[in-house]
Amino acid sequence: MNPVLFWIFASLMLVFGAMVVLLRNPVGSALSLVVSFLCLAALFVGLDAFFIGIIQVLVYAGAVMVLFLFIIMLLDLKTEQRRKLNLPAFLGGLAVVAAFVALLVRLLSGFEPGTVAASALGQRVDDVRGVGFALFNDFNLPLQVVGALVLVATVGVVVLSKHRLK
Repeated sequence: MNPVLFWIFASLMLVFGAMVVLLRNPVGSALSLVVSFLCLAALFVGLDAFFIGIIQVLVYAGAVMVLFLFIIMLLDLKTEQRRKLNLPAFLGGLAVVAAFVALLVRLLSGFEPGTVAASALGQRVDDVRGVGFALFNDFNLPLQVVGALVLVATVGVVVLSKHRLK
């Protein structure tokens, strides 16, 4: 992947990830999360993990975010009101962020930059077959349980948000 494209997509993903937390409107936060997912998918495609990139777009940016937006619209959430700044909590959060960034810089400074992608080394990776076998052989029961939970959660949201007729 071109390093310029990597830094563009990585910085966009971080900016929109921060907007998910900072925006007061839940719909704006959800749409920022969609853009962050799309930038992550672009990073996966740039690393020659095409299947994971496409699944990222279809499952997360598509289905999961549509479900989130559907739930936000059904619950009719309002924009959060501005509150007074809690200075100790803000300074504690900044200290945690600074410690995380320092740890990340220390960890990443020990790695040498890569020169070629794994697919250029002549290794053939069959993503779809490997993921399919893992899902339906090793993780069949958890996959079915997650599907049932998502269905129950969707029905529960529809029932809870249904307006009662009097």
